[in-house]
Amino acid sequence: MNTKVENQSGTSVLDYGKYVLALLIAAAGIAVFYMMPQWSGVIRGLLVAVGFGLALLVFGLTVKGREARDFFSDSLFELRKVVWPTREESYRITGMVLVVVLLISLILSGFDFVISWLIKLLLGS
Repeated sequence: MNTKVENQSGTSVLDYGKYVLALLIAAAGIAVFYMMPQWSGVIRGLLVAVGFGLALLVFGLTVKGREARDFFSDSLFELRKVVWPTREESYRITGMVLVVVLLISLILSGFDFVISWLIKLLLGS
């Protein structure tokens, strides 16, 4: 396990200001999209993407942003340790899953047939 000694303080007033600024930047990107219908859709979409990118950048400068970056960094580190199956193993496992699903569906359809037959027998239709 990847362990780190963390010495981070709580959220400061400055961080709350950064959160508000990030929200305002993202909202401005969305507002430009809807307030400038005469511009091309591609340009408006890019402005929204730039707005969200800048908002993420501002968010990344906060304590929670650093925690999120550390989390994703640790996740990628753990992902590198995963032993992925070979192509042949993937095909074999997929085939087994398909066979089991087929068998269970046949069993359930058999139960459905028997139960519907019993209900018809009880109701006399």
